[in-house]
Amino acid sequence: MTEQFPHTRSDNVTQRPAEAGGAPAPEPASTLSAAGLPLPKNWLAVIAFIWAGQAVSMITSYAAGYAVVWYVTESTGSALALAVMNIAVMLPIGLISPFGGVVADKHNRKLIMIAADGAVGVISLVAALLILAGDVSIPLLLAVCVARAVGQAFHSPAMMAAMPMLVPDKHLLRINTLDQLLASVASIGAPAFGIFLYTTLGFSSVMFLDFAGACVAILGLALAKIPTVVDASAETQHVLANLADGWRAIAKTRGLVLLIAGVTVGMMIFGPLSAVCPLMTYDYFGGDGYAASIVEGAFGVGMLVGSGILIAWGGGKRLAGLIAVAAVIVGATTAACGLLPSSAFPAFVGLMALMAVACAWFNGPTMTLTQRNVPDDKMGRAMGLLTAAMGLATPVGVAIGGVLAEVMGIAPFFLVDGLACLALGLVLYLPKSVRALDEG
Repeated sequence: MTEQFPHTRSDNVTQRPAEAGGAPAPEPASTLSAAGLPLPKNWLAVIAFIWAGQAVSMITSYAAGYAVVWYVTESTGSALALAVMNIAVMLPIGLISPFGGVVADKHNRKLIMIAADGAVGVISLVAALLILAGDVSIPLLLAVCVARAVGQAFHSPAMMAAMPMLVPDKHLLRINTLDQLLASVASIGAPAFGIFLYTTLGFSSVMFLDFAGACVAILGLALAKIPTVVDASAETQHVLANLADGWRAIAKTRGLVLLIAGVTVGMMIFGPLSAVCPLMTYDYFGGDGYAASIVEGAFGVGMLVGSGILIAWGGGKRLAGLIAVAAVIVGATTAACGLLPSSAFPAFVGLMALMAVACAWFNGPTMTLTQRNVPDDKMGRAMGLLTAAMGLATPVGVAIGGVLAEVMGIAPFFLVDGLACLALGLVLYLPKSVRALDEG
């Protein structure tokens, strides 16, 4: 019975309604979560506490992350070096997220997120002190990126698994999209803010700021009541059996497997662009750090617009179809970037913004379709596996793309990469089982 009616732990213990003859069901609530659990009247305040803290943390993390990227760009001028840094950010997430999902299904998800944010904050503080002492180097920044990624590998599955229990189903896609909406807001101003601190107060100031952002995120989580589903059978299973359970929960829906596979391939194709985009600005268009931050800001505006459209619209009923359309738009705009002359930097900025609008239509729908097709007590592992697929796809793509961009040149790589993404979008929605996800 554990799989059908999992026990829920939170600050106030609750359970799913019991079957006839079982324990008394709780009094009916006027609003149910996407997971079918009664929601408190102040559920919106709970979401506000959580995401207010996460928003501040995102802004400081983006500023610190872009300072790291620009230090590597300025110091090496190498697409390969940027690719290595991106791999250091993404690879640990891909490798460790499945185990983060196992932990999320066994323990209190709120405490997991607090511990992860705390660890990331401490890492930034230590890095700030070392940089302040003059010990800044590529190996140090690599170590910081890896350590921060490990924290993210535990934070993300717990956060994504908790969301269906905190909001009504009709708002699930909107809340899933809120993450990238906040990331878009952060990416608009945070890169320029990071460069400003980097050039005026020094590299260490950006890392100190990131530590402060982590503290705010912890405060937001501490003030919120977050329920945790516990799969009793998972507590006695070997970790590999736990992971197998998570995979079976996804694999029972064939269309979901195909969709996730398609999105994973898309991440492999698109991933290198984030790594070489600063070099496209720096090397092909002859821009400086602020020009690169303008591109990042334009991409953030596009993501903001795309996320805003999705939140206001709700995505409609054909979420899998929306993902395919997004891939076509991303592919077309990426290929167009590769055809621009080196004097057309404003057009590049515009195309990156348009590309970002469609990019905003990937993660939220994919996550929502997964959450709707996986039981609550398997959700942490399912989200861990989903995060792993995307996390591993990106560094693989970055590794291949970094080499290709170095060999063929930045602009030709944009063209080839865009055509590959365009082809993916054209075939993604063809399988009947994928289309069935929009009919359920």
